[in-house]
Amino acid sequence: MHKLAVSLSLALLGCGGTVNSEADARDAYLGIDPSIDRAISLGFAGFNSASSANITPQTASGAKTGTLTVSGQVDQGASANKGMRLQVALVNYSDDGRITYATRAAALPALGMQLKNIPAGTLSGTLAGTVDMTGAQTGPLTFDLTITGALQAGAANQVERKPGSTRIQGTATSPSGTYAVDVTR
Repeated sequence: MHKLAVSLSLALLGCGGTVNSEADARDAYLGIDPSIDRAISLGFAGFNSASSANITPQTASGAKTGTLTVSGQVDQGASANKGMRLQVALVNYSDDGRITYATRAAALPALGMQLKNIPAGTLSGTLAGTVDMTGAQTGPLTFDLTITGALQAGAANQVERKPGSTRIQGTATSPSGTYAVDVTR
């Protein structure tokens, strides 16, 4: 009996005393998942409305609380290939009412997207950074995501994502563990 208690104590010490939960790691990401799709859409809105390299900040509300703002720069000119260098800011943002996310002004997540063969070509990009969680999950959530998809011409010569073609893959790491992200929109 004593050997079992010592073995359990050593096992816990070897783990650093933290307990990883795949379900909690998944929930930490799924709470912010809708905002990632929304951030990509806001990036496109900024791209389509830009009259200079700097886009007007694009803002949306969380389903329950807070705001999401995308700002940054987009390539201008006649080329069929363009890039976007954007930052994502979250203020008391929550879509599910269980977990609230916020960014730090000094370290906003970076959303970079490359549009090739506009208007009906491809999209590739990355979203990397850390947000802070409060509520049902607490602590930092760090994501390292890649984005791929197809483009299509929209109304009034707007560039938009082809529905059902945007794939988001990568990892989201929280105090609960790492969640492997693989969603298509």
